[in-house]
Amino acid sequence: MNVHARPDSATILLREDRDGIALLTLNNPAARNALSEELIAALSAAFDAIGREAAIRAVIVAANGPAFSAGHDLKQLTARRSDPDGGKAYFRQIMTSCSAMMQTIIAIPQPVIACVSGVATAAGCQLVATCDLAIASTEARFATPGVDIGLFCSTPMVALTRNIPRKNAMHMLLTGEPVSAEEAARLGLVNRVVPKGAELDASFALARTVASKSRATVKIGKQAFYRQAELSLADAYAYASEVMTENMMTHDANEGICAFIEKRDAAWEDR
Repeated sequence: MNVHARPDSATILLREDRDGIALLTLNNPAARNALSEELIAALSAAFDAIGREAAIRAVIVAANGPAFSAGHDLKQLTARRSDPDGGKAYFRQIMTSCSAMMQTIIAIPQPVIACVSGVATAAGCQLVATCDLAIASTEARFATPGVDIGLFCSTPMVALTRNIPRKNAMHMLLTGEPVSAEEAARLGLVNRVVPKGAELDASFALARTVASKSRATVKIGKQAFYRQAELSLADAYAYASEVMTENMMTHDANEGICAFIEKRDAAWEDR
């Protein structure tokens, strides 16, 4: 097992690499792992770096403490009310940088798995919804409670409405009521619910499955998945047909098909 620490992320965000899988751990439990300016920056830097690392085949995002993430750091935001503009420029900066970080998760070639042990609310719920896959403990809860404090969860709404049916999303957004892990799985917000304490092992098992596939093929598929989802039906099929045509021309597609026909393991080139 190859494990190494990242000294520049040794406080609010921890990184540990295990055999091609990067584990990022939100590490500010005293603040319920709130997405502060510093944590957003740390996550952005980590995802950006990982996206360029061919040795990393999958990513897991976990958290220390009873909360996965409580969303934006409201104390940090409120402190800027004394700015000359009432904090408007700072609020825009935080929302923009957080949105950019979420989009980096989508943009990197590696699948990203959320490992949720506790509550994930507001932008914390957004983070789970943005990840490509999610494993949740039976103790996990999900909510977009901004409406309760006069701040509608508009940016979390973007990810949420791309994960679950609209009326269910609207119910979460308008009521702020929490959703259990089992209900989140039924809605499609998480892929699987496991007993408390088993979520990290389950996340690594899923990550290892993904990591065993052709890196080049996974990269093609992840990119195509998100792009086609925003197209009309006809445009999506036209785009996907072109993607499959180009995919067929890769070494790994040829190798994988031959290996299947010859009943042997594929030797991925990953180019």
